[in-house]
Amino acid sequence: MSDGRLDWEEIQRRVEAAGRAIACGYAPGPEEVRRTLKKRAAMLACEKEEEATADSLEVVEFLLARERYGIESHFIREVYPLKDYTPLPGVPPFVLGLVNVRGRILSVVDIKKFFDMPDQGISDLNTIILIKDGTMEFGILADAIAGVRKVAVSDMGPPLPTLTGIRREFLKGVTGERMVILDAARLLADKNIVIHHEV
Repeated sequence: MSDGRLDWEEIQRRVEAAGRAIACGYAPGPEEVRRTLKKRAAMLACEKEEEATADSLEVVEFLLARERYGIESHFIREVYPLKDYTPLPGVPPFVLGLVNVRGRILSVVDIKKFFDMPDQGISDLNTIILIKDGTMEFGILADAIAGVRKVAVSDMGPPLPTLTGIRREFLKGVTGERMVILDAARLLADKNIVIHHEV
């Protein structure tokens, strides 16, 4: 294309050469093979590092009655601001009511009442944490969300002696910073949270 015109014959030759290479199958050269193997080795090394950190939990930290709690993030579908909810008559006091989350009707448990903790009422900061497993899904009421963080399993100790009664059943442990990690699997499987009686 020295005079500004396209060399259509050269373009045609290149297209035909590319077509022949595709038809015969592509075989990378030794340098490209080395680059590919090096890249794969680096990826495998990263996977090993991730396995080495498998002794930590990713938790969503939240507040209940001025105490810090956490739930493993893989049990959480989403965090939803408490807007409108519908109270239900004839249910235990720990059932706050029902919420409509994008067309899904879900019950909300006031976890403070379920755990017999001091009740501070509802405020603008209250949030619903939607938790789920393969069979059960509901929301728990949190006073406020503090954020997402990693917790080392080795940093978790047994439940404190001051945590008695129903709360102790649902604890995975307590961190050195006194954050209580809830056992979401136990909460989701607990028969006392499921209401069967009719009004």
